[in-house]
Amino acid sequence: MIRLALLIPSKRVPLRLKSIEMDTVLSGIRSTGHLHLGNYFGALRNFVRMQHENRCFFFIADYHSLTTHPDPKSLHANVKDIFCEYLAAGIDPEVATIYVQSDVPETLELYLLLNMHAYMGELAKTTSFKEKARKQPENVNAGLLTYPTLMAADILQHNADKVPVGKDQEQHLELTRRFARRFNNLYEVNFFTEPKPYNFDQELIKIPGLDGSGKMGKSEGNCIFLCEEPKLIQKKVMKALTDVGPTEPNSVKPESIENLFVLLKSVSSPDTVAYFEEQWDNCSIRYGELKKQLAADIIAFTTPIRERYLDVCKNEDYLRKVAANGAEKARASAAATLREVRHIMGIRPF
Repeated sequence: MIRLALLIPSKRVPLRLKSIEMDTVLSGIRSTGHLHLGNYFGALRNFVRMQHENRCFFFIADYHSLTTHPDPKSLHANVKDIFCEYLAAGIDPEVATIYVQSDVPETLELYLLLNMHAYMGELAKTTSFKEKARKQPENVNAGLLTYPTLMAADILQHNADKVPVGKDQEQHLELTRRFARRFNNLYEVNFFTEPKPYNFDQELIKIPGLDGSGKMGKSEGNCIFLCEEPKLIQKKVMKALTDVGPTEPNSVKPESIENLFVLLKSVSSPDTVAYFEEQWDNCSIRYGELKKQLAADIIAFTTPIRERYLDVCKNEDYLRKVAANGAEKARASAAATLREVRHIMGIRPF
């Protein structure tokens, strides 16, 4: 994506000349611990698919993780873990730009400038803010409130066309679109792109947790991690919440059971899913059998990723090189955007 500007003395209106062949795609994952199946199917799987078809920026969102005050001793380790898991899952640093959010200081300046166009009322109404405020009433910080603005800065600094998001981030992406539109309208420019959700024309995926309700999440303690030991995966799956089973043919599955089937559809073969669907419909399902099959299929799915992760973690020189190269490319893109934004807003040198 190339930025051009008409040099008009009274007003400069940036125009955009988009690549016909390639869109810019961006997404990131918070550095709050190892990645889990929800991260993979909600985002990471698409990262791997799209990197050869788009100009991709994938980052580790360590600033975003600060809203919950993580232990400083573990923050760096978490960033490294996710960086290694990006690579293990198939992200190619020779093709896509992989970087750590805090390595790009331009993000914070754009975050500040975008906050001047975000209203407290709309930020406070977001579902994520209300949920976090309920869960951590002693730590309802300003960063938590302006989380969507920082996410918007992450996206808009590269003027991303598409953002692969899970269902829980759809509202934040819509706010990014609103901020971009508001900026363009206020300054009468056509500068920021309004990014669209990207999921390969599939329905946005929400992977459920093992506790019977809600999404899979690190803070909820209901995860299966991509690089988890097979024995622990099996133990977790076998403890997943179930019930007494269906009492009538073709009955509606309760949420806890539907969650197991969502997981099954994500990692198992269509034949396996069809078998257990039939067992449910005719009231002969055995949850022990279902869980054993689900655990085996999850282990088969995650083992190659885990093995690559263990290899990558050992190569410190390679990791430093990839991080440095990614930061350099990300900063160049963000700095170009920030220069234009400052000029549009009237922040110019004498």
